[in-house]
Amino acid sequence: MELYDLTAHEIHDLLVKRAVSAVEVAESVFRQIDKVEEQINSYITLTKEDALATATAVDNKIKAGQEIAPLAGIPIALKDILCTRGVLTTCGSRILHNFIPPYDATVVKKLREQDVVIIGKANMDEFAMGSSTETSYFGVTRNPWDTSVVPGGSSGGSAASVAVGEAICSLGSDTGGSIRQPASLSGVVGLKPTYGRVSRYGLIAFASSLDQIGPFGKDVTDCATLLNAISGLDEMDSTSVDIPVPDYTKSLINDVKGLRLGIPKEYFVDEGMDPEVTEKVRDAIKTLEDLGAICEEVSLPNTKYGIADYQIISRAEASSNLARFDGTRYGHRTHEEADSLKEMYRKTRSEGFGEEVKLRIMLGTYALSSGYYDAYYLKAQKVRTFIKNDFDKVFEKFDALVTPTSPTPAFKIGEKMDDLLTMYLSDIFTVNGNMAGIPGISLPCGFSSSGLPIGLQIMAKTFDEEMLFRVAYTFEQNTDHHLKRPEIR
Repeated sequence: MELYDLTAHEIHDLLVKRAVSAVEVAESVFRQIDKVEEQINSYITLTKEDALATATAVDNKIKAGQEIAPLAGIPIALKDILCTRGVLTTCGSRILHNFIPPYDATVVKKLREQDVVIIGKANMDEFAMGSSTETSYFGVTRNPWDTSVVPGGSSGGSAASVAVGEAICSLGSDTGGSIRQPASLSGVVGLKPTYGRVSRYGLIAFASSLDQIGPFGKDVTDCATLLNAISGLDEMDSTSVDIPVPDYTKSLINDVKGLRLGIPKEYFVDEGMDPEVTEKVRDAIKTLEDLGAICEEVSLPNTKYGIADYQIISRAEASSNLARFDGTRYGHRTHEEADSLKEMYRKTRSEGFGEEVKLRIMLGTYALSSGYYDAYYLKAQKVRTFIKNDFDKVFEKFDALVTPTSPTPAFKIGEKMDDLLTMYLSDIFTVNGNMAGIPGISLPCGFSSSGLPIGLQIMAKTFDEEMLFRVAYTFEQNTDHHLKRPEIR
């Protein structure tokens, strides 16, 4: 097995034993990038020189007998929505094609402090608006399991890079499922933490009340280790919550005996549900039952409003957040002559934003406009409270919920671009977790008859990521789905 196929914790053990060097690990990943990147397109920007310099510094620490952090020397990809000082940060958009931030996002700063080897900036749907990584100005990312299908989105580059060994771990962002859905479609583990658990400072906002940064890994242990590294209060983010951060690796307990797991009936009646997804998720639930968990059907009656509610809230907030991109301070500015400042704004945005982003901005602006605010945005926020109350009620009796992550395996590139409603339904099982602010994790639970990964989603009450890790780790340790790798080499 190549070094790029290993997990972060396996590599850490090898580094500590001096069986390999951090430079050897980084070079293994870059060789894999050289081999497959043209087919996959996981990255927008690579930072090889800085990565090898960090790896060399880690090796020097080890030679000097110094203790290293669990993620020191581990090659990690960052979704290109996270600001990186001195490194191009585009959000997958033409309007930021030349933007180089003067500061690091808080999560990036924390990773640098732990001597993480940052490989580069991963491709994504433009401004995180998409479920397939097809809306990026920098081209489509392809799924390593089958390059004719999508890797999911919007964090498709982050997911694909881990799946194919172009990174050991990665960071993504999740607004309506943009970590969990691509994790499912790409056959890796992806976690959306509780809203407020991880600082959003330096995350270029899509929808501020929904966005959350989280990890991708080859297994549950790597996600727990990465969440340890990025969690905690940040004075630069007013939505960051001041509560203790546990050591999530201590939650990796292979035991679900006596845990009460709810199975939401609404997550198994969707007409667009692929029968193979239903089968594999039901098999996973049976596995958890055989391991001693008590699985019972529950109801989340307001689930059916989730997608529509999400569309209104996310678009309204996107309209507000993206108003800052006008060509006057940073990013793209039109080269065409303009008769007024307003005309310059219009031309810049017309050139700089893609079609999906323009559509969402217009719909969001409409929902916030005079005469429509109460009818749309205010009403959507009230429905959001109903959705959250559903989860709160269920978690009074159950330790976690178990559902499919995505209604289908990965779909063909281009298949849903002309049918936006079908595309939006790709997130039907994940959006409500963002609406309620609760944590959720997706991990592999099987494969379709055509060899595409299928994901299992586990959700828990706010700030109970420990329960997610316990259930996910138990399932993972008693199955072998996470050990399989795509054959593209």
